[in-house]
Amino acid sequence: MSFYKKSCLMVTAILLGFSLAGCEKKAGEGPAERAGKEVDKAMEKAGQAMDKATDAVKEAAKDAAKKVESVARDVSDKGTTATKDK
Repeated sequence: MSFYKKSCLMVTAILLGFSLAGCEKKAGEGPAERAGKEVDKAMEKAGQAMDKATDAVKEAAKDAAKKVESVARDVSDKGTTATKDK
């Protein structure tokens, strides 16, 4: 066998060995899978925080609307009273 053929055979064997070692199933989960799970948890917590914030904004808007309505009613009553006095 020539040097070229031996070299090609050796390189092929080494590459095959690396590819088989890379395909080996390892116990547990890898770092990418753990990171993905952490991202999922963070997204879930962020979604819950958004829901709470939305509820708080809705309540604040309802309270503000009630106050504006009350003030408008008071101003309207005062305007009506002022025009009746004339």
